[in-house]
Amino acid sequence: MRLEIKDLRVHYGKIEAIKGVSVVVNQGEIVTLIGANGAGKTTILKTISGLRPVSSGDITFDGTSINKIPAHERVDLGISQVPEGRGIFPGMTVLENLEMGKFNRKDRKHEMQEDLDRIYTLFPRLKERTAQAGGTLSGGEQQMLAMGRALMARPKVLLLDEPSMGLAPQMIANIFRIITEINKQGVTILLVEQNAQQALQRAHRAYILETGSVTKEAAASDLLNDPAVREAYLGTGAH
Repeated sequence: MRLEIKDLRVHYGKIEAIKGVSVVVNQGEIVTLIGANGAGKTTILKTISGLRPVSSGDITFDGTSINKIPAHERVDLGISQVPEGRGIFPGMTVLENLEMGKFNRKDRKHEMQEDLDRIYTLFPRLKERTAQAGGTLSGGEQQMLAMGRALMARPKVLLLDEPSMGLAPQMIANIFRIITEINKQGVTILLVEQNAQQALQRAHRAYILETGSVTKEAAASDLLNDPAVREAYLGTGAH
C-alpha cells in the first residue's frame, strides 16, 4: 500500500489553496502534516477523500490514479477519513453510528461482529454507551466514535483531521495512544493535527505546510528537535 500525492494543486474558485504539494505515505507509517490554520492541511485530506476536485497533479493509491474516482468508491478501495469536527450522527445510537461505517461492505454477519468487537476493545467507553445517542457523548467519546466508524470500513489508510481538537489534555493523550495502537494493528495513518508536539512524537515522518506549500519534510523525530520548528509550532525556542 502506498499513497502518493504528486504536484497537487487545488483551488477554491480563483484562490489556489494547494500549490504543487507532493507527499508520500508508505504502508505501515504514521505521517503527519503540520502547519498553521489555513495552511491547506484539511484541503489535502478532503482532496484525497474525493470531497474536493484536483485542479492539477495526481493522487495515486496502490499505484493507480484516483483523481476521477468518486468519494464513496475510494472508501471501497481502503481510504477512510475521520473529519474535522467528527461528523457523527447525533440522533443515532453509538451502535447505529458504527454500523454506518460498514454501509458499503458486503461481508457476512460474523465478520461485522468481529469488527465491532475490535472497535469495542480499542474504545471500551463506546461499548459501555452502545445504546446511547451519539449527541449525548462527551467530545472525547465522540472523537472515539468517529474513529471507530471509520475503522468499520476496514481501511488500509486512515485520514485523521484534527483528532485532538477541543479535548482535555488527558483525553488527548488517550486518543494519541489509540492512534498508535491502530497503526500497530496494520492501518497506515495520515494525520493532520494542530498539536504538533503529540503528532511528531507519534509519527514516523512529517511534512510542514505553509500557505499551501510543503516547506520541510523529515523524520518526525528530527523535526521535533529542530529549533526553528520548535519555535514556530511547539511554542518553545531552541534549547
